[in-house]
Amino acid sequence: MIEALLKGLAVSLLLVFSVGPIIFTIIKQSITNGKAGGFSFVSGVWLSDILWAILSNAFTSLVAELLHFQRQIGFFGGLLLIIMGVYYLFFKKIKLDEEGLIIKSSSHLKSFTSGFLLNTLNPGLIIFWLTWATAFSGYTWAQRIIIFSTCIIVNIASDIAKVLLADKVSDKLTPKNISLISKILGLLLVVFGTALLFGFHYSGGH
Repeated sequence: MIEALLKGLAVSLLLVFSVGPIIFTIIKQSITNGKAGGFSFVSGVWLSDILWAILSNAFTSLVAELLHFQRQIGFFGGLLLIIMGVYYLFFKKIKLDEEGLIIKSSSHLKSFTSGFLLNTLNPGLIIFWLTWATAFSGYTWAQRIIIFSTCIIVNIASDIAKVLLADKVSDKLTPKNISLISKILGLLLVVFGTALLFGFHYSGGH
């Protein structure tokens, strides 16, 4: 059991410290939509991670088949990033009242959905879960449950910390600065999305 916990921790650190659009979007959501908006977004990410972890372990061959469509997945994932980035660059309005950011109930659903789709349509994530599911395929189901549960729990804890830290920073920012940060992070999403689109275009999705 100790060995499985350590392996799960090791895998989780790779996921926690990977730099990609998700980490920047968590920060953006937390700064522009407040702590509640940040948690709505990461909840979608968590659901996606849990589903991919289960699918990659239970249906390894099926998930492997999806890699034949990683060019299409990468295209839609990149397109989603670009659309989100353009929205935050040009159309997202930051509204505040005396208590801070104004968040509509519909915004929580949008944040949750964007987190789920952004994570699910990430070919790199599919490869990540499939690689480790294959690497631990020789372990018992009990050991694999411990490994992947540890990985997901540590990742959730990391995301919670990111949301809380970003929320603390946002409390000290002016509306103008929050808007500027939103635009900068929107630009980063466009860059990540463009890189994903062109990367799969020139690689042929392999």
